[in-house]
Amino acid sequence: MKTLIKNARIINEGQIFSGAVLIDGELIAKIFRGETISDEFLWGATVIDAKGKYLIPGAIDDQVHFREPGLTHKGEIATESKAAVAGGVTSYMEMPNTNPQAVTQEILEQKYQRAAEVSAANYSFYMGATNDNLDEVLKTNGSDVCGIKIFMGSSTGNMLVDNETVLSEIFKNTKLLVATHCEDEPTIIKNTAIYREKYGDFVPISAHPKIRSAEACFKSSSKAVDLATKFGTRLHVLHISTADEMKLFTSGPVAQKHITAEVCVHHLWFDENDYIYYGNFIKWNPAIKSAADKAALWDALLADKIDVVATDHAPHTLQEKDHSYFKAPSGGPLVQHALVAMLEMSKKGLISVEKVIEKMCHAPADLFRIERRGYIREGYYADLVLVDPAQSWKVSPKNILYKCGWSPFDGIEFSYQVTHTFVNGALVYDKGVVTSAIHGKRLKFNR
Repeated sequence: MKTLIKNARIINEGQIFSGAVLIDGELIAKIFRGETISDEFLWGATVIDAKGKYLIPGAIDDQVHFREPGLTHKGEIATESKAAVAGGVTSYMEMPNTNPQAVTQEILEQKYQRAAEVSAANYSFYMGATNDNLDEVLKTNGSDVCGIKIFMGSSTGNMLVDNETVLSEIFKNTKLLVATHCEDEPTIIKNTAIYREKYGDFVPISAHPKIRSAEACFKSSSKAVDLATKFGTRLHVLHISTADEMKLFTSGPVAQKHITAEVCVHHLWFDENDYIYYGNFIKWNPAIKSAADKAALWDALLADKIDVVATDHAPHTLQEKDHSYFKAPSGGPLVQHALVAMLEMSKKGLISVEKVIEKMCHAPADLFRIERRGYIREGYYADLVLVDPAQSWKVSPKNILYKCGWSPFDGIEFSYQVTHTFVNGALVYDKGVVTSAIHGKRLKFNR
């Protein structure tokens, strides 16, 4: 199949230019920069007139929880990957805290097999580390697995790795990228006891950033950076949330770094003043913190201290969220709305659209060394997204595709709308409709 996307405003590698892209099969065959397109390229091609729309590479989300296997009342690979492509996310990397947890090579491979059957988007799955599976971790193949995930702070599924010897051995011996969730468990336990003493079981949600505090984040993140520095480990610190942590990272091109950082959309959009309105629906680990922390995250992102923007998409049901503080789980669904939320923030002047594409498309591909994705380049896989910058729409249960059926952005009106998404050259999302055909492929890595 051939598809010609013409009259587009292409955003790629720091430039915006008028042009067209020819898709042939799974790949980008030709990029036109304003020149006349000869009949040889039009022959047999489906033509899409993108007049007025942005054409961008598909976004790559390096941190999602799609809840399969074992937690499928919250989400499934099929449902959440459809939400992803509807939001312009064409590739994702999914976490190991499912049930059973992906802590053996056999269970990990079963997740890949399932995704091959049902995923609308391209996929990779992290191998999970525990206090007692070092041998399994070290068997992981870096050419077709995105990395090793270490929970250096407990969260949903409680895969906390707190054995100092095991941590050192993983950092010392793995050749793969290590991605970390960093919150210091003793600090959280101490803070929890203080607030439970004060409030009993009815701790207010506003205490969440005090319990899972900036101190807890910095202690754990600095420990991970120290280990990576000591052993020369390739480290990626996930969902950074505090100003203090910024001193741990350096500015510069992501491809030249050995230690990198991610920020999530919710830490850029919300701050602690929003708990009074959203309550448990913006309860994440690490917690959303102060307005000053949010401002520091923005500064670091624009200065290239923070390398990628992701979601930590982690759906829970409305019933699960409608509990008191200690019973309500942390996490929320975001993958359908992350790209348009970042573009909305570009409209507010917080970031350029070129920078949005760099942080959500190019940088994840460079950081993980993903094979032929993340850019609009001839010979690359045709993971492409058309976005209408003049089509406002409001998030509502009628257009939310997450299995859990809700979004923290419910009621928000966005100025940008994803209209078309291509995965490996196939049109998988077209003006509100997700195709039933499966076109996602296992991501490969140049390592």
